[in-house]
Amino acid sequence: MDVNQIAKITLALELFEQGVPKTHISEKVGIGRATLYRWLSGIQNTGDLELFLDQYLSSKKGQRAKRKIDGLLKLKIWNLRDKYDCCGQKLRYFLDEEYGIDLGVTSIYKILKEKYKLRSKWKKNQKRGHTPKAEKPREVIQMDTVDFGNIFAFTSVDIFSKEADVILAPELTASYGYSSLKQTMERRFNNFADCIQTDGGHEFKAEFQAHVLEYTSRHRIAHPYRKNEQSYIESFNRSLRKECLGWTNYKSNEIPALQKEVESYLLYYHQKRPHISLGMWPPLKPRVSHI
Repeated sequence: MDVNQIAKITLALELFEQGVPKTHISEKVGIGRATLYRWLSGIQNTGDLELFLDQYLSSKKGQRAKRKIDGLLKLKIWNLRDKYDCCGQKLRYFLDEEYGIDLGVTSIYKILKEKYKLRSKWKKNQKRGHTPKAEKPREVIQMDTVDFGNIFAFTSVDIFSKEADVILAPELTASYGYSSLKQTMERRFNNFADCIQTDGGHEFKAEFQAHVLEYTSRHRIAHPYRKNEQSYIESFNRSLRKECLGWTNYKSNEIPALQKEVESYLLYYHQKRPHISLGMWPPLKPRVSHI
């Protein structure tokens, strides 16, 4: 262990004892939060910084043995892949949700490679039609989800009028996707739009796909890794985080209180918050003509 690493551990402990938040410590010291938590936990368990440094130094000597992944864990990940047919990030969520196991995305993909040929299921030149534009309200509504820990925000925005809606749910599933679609379309978008656009997430499949055409004549799935195709909803999602819910991870029992906060924010967003593309005018604020 070099001197620089010793200095980082010492500095991290000093900042922690001064009451500096762990997120800020990891940024100042230049390490990941997982590493910081491991260091602080190790120091707490040994009860002495010097003893921890000695143990840390000893663990760095010699070639590290390769980690063996339990066969039962592999089977669980493969079963989840077959069940949900989703990416590694979402498999990590389901692994923790159903089995209480926290495993890194990199490790999950390594396990998947043992059984599956991993490649994008989206064909490079697959025809999806042109990216829809809008010249009037209810022509195109973009939908997406935002992860807030144990709460997920199902968001939607009319790309012309900039009207938006947010429904909070405790799980990222297609059943909640359909429930949010039904509630949003009924209360915000008059039950119909010419086109509803989503990404390819599993929350927009199954029940969602079975019912989406009740509210639109066209359901378009945006190209993966092309954020510009979902730019309107991505912009709204940033505003929702920055101006309302932040970057906190919430618990599912907080949904009732948080939904009230969201409703208050939507009232402000629609009636008071100016929007550049609307000529610095809020989406639903009545326009007064000056004669």
